[in-house]
Amino acid sequence: MNFENILTASEAGIFTITINRPDKLNALNHKTIQEIGLAIRLANDDASVRGIIITGSGEKAFAAGADISEFADFNRHEAEKLSRDGNDVFTSIEHSPKPVIAAVNGFALGGGCELAMACHMRIASENARFGQPEVNLGVTPGYAGTQRLVQLIGKGKALEFLMTADMIPSAEALHLGLVNHVVPQAELMNKSREILAKIATKGPLAIAAVIRCVNSYFAYDQDGFETEISEFSECFESEDFKEGTRAFLEKRKAEFTGK
Repeated sequence: MNFENILTASEAGIFTITINRPDKLNALNHKTIQEIGLAIRLANDDASVRGIIITGSGEKAFAAGADISEFADFNRHEAEKLSRDGNDVFTSIEHSPKPVIAAVNGFALGGGCELAMACHMRIASENARFGQPEVNLGVTPGYAGTQRLVQLIGKGKALEFLMTADMIPSAEALHLGLVNHVVPQAELMNKSREILAKIATKGPLAIAAVIRCVNSYFAYDQDGFETEISEFSECFESEDFKEGTRAFLEKRKAEFTGK
């Protein structure tokens, strides 16, 4: 199948999805997220596939957030649909019966960090950088970042990460438990394939069961998901959001008023 914003390849039982918008630092617009969701379904329906890798084209970015120009003028209802659609795709990744690894090269910011967190494991290159900078725009994460980040690194660090919008290097992400391994850029894909090849020697029904069991242990309070969707979309009615997005697109510092 031909896609517009992603590339797919299947080799030796590993299905690779590459976000292919290097001129936009692989920013996740709505179409790209929907294409990722379709590719995940194709991989899960293919009996020859034993594992999935999601990565970004080039060396600069895994996915440098959402495509802000796409939603800067959205109203609350459009924002709610955007968030819910993204949540549906990212949840399908998390619940894939086949192991999904995010091979994070370069920036994984905003929606890109949320995409990586939806995967079962994260392998990062030494030049990877992680961040949830949404508050710089006067908005919250919209693809369950507030939920999955707490699960991975704990409440205190998650709140710091989410409220300061700090960007952290791969070494710190490893220390916090946000990523599983850090490797040189040249070894990123090989390390990801190596892990999936090892998993492929195990019973596929048991692997799928392990994923279900672990996800069951960390079953989210659905009110948390709904709260994030509601808060994300409500921010779109604020003057701060309008100022934050204008400032970003105009490449200047935002001046928030709390209105």
